[in-house]
Amino acid sequence: MELNEIIKPENLVYDKPGLMNNNPMHYCPGCSHGVIHKLIAEVIADMGLEDQTIGVSPVGCAVFAYNYLDIDWIEAAHGRAPAVATAAKRLNPDKMVFTYQGDGDLAAIGTAETIHASNRGENIVIVFVNNAIYGMTGGQMAPTTLEGMPTSTTPYGRDIALNGYPLKITNLLAQLEGTCLVTRQSVHTAAAVRKAKKMLRKAFENAMAGKGTSIVEFVSTCSSGWKTTPEKANKWMEENMFPFYPLGDLKNND
Repeated sequence: MELNEIIKPENLVYDKPGLMNNNPMHYCPGCSHGVIHKLIAEVIADMGLEDQTIGVSPVGCAVFAYNYLDIDWIEAAHGRAPAVATAAKRLNPDKMVFTYQGDGDLAAIGTAETIHASNRGENIVIVFVNNAIYGMTGGQMAPTTLEGMPTSTTPYGRDIALNGYPLKITNLLAQLEGTCLVTRQSVHTAAAVRKAKKMLRKAFENAMAGKGTSIVEFVSTCSSGWKTTPEKANKWMEENMFPFYPLGDLKNND
């Protein structure tokens, strides 16, 4: 069979989303960011929002997201993405506005911005990548770091008496009247990817319909920060992260 016959539309199994360009990604092997980027690109294209979407990316591993997704982007100071997204959406109410944030950014440096934007019910989507560590800046303990989990600043594991409890920030956000969807997903299996895409689209639809703030948390791995292989990181996530951060909807106002 000739190559041009193999790549006919009827034989095509998978194609890279059109909104993703050809720049090599800087993410570590096994990182969840690439898959989440792909889902965002697919949802935007499926909804026909290619020219109506504004992404807001602060400091963190995804600070270079604009290199990979061909949409309008705004760079925000560390933790301030929800505040910037608020302005972008209020000035452009017909646009689809979302933030893309890690746990150190969203649940520590930007706690106030996250909580107050959600409490106001801003019509934005907050994409929250939770790998329980500061991935870009050296593997330090984050608010979401599990008890006993070693990091560069807690080499013997997080000690509750010294460091406090892990913060389930999405559980807090689900209690706010301004949120319409708070869901916790992952992308570690094909089935999980399909479910995550479904909920991501639901969040985007909510924002365009003016229903309030939607938060999509992705429980993720950080093989570099966790000092392990991508395969072992996935297993560790399933055995340790999922029991503490169980997947599923925390709030879904249909």
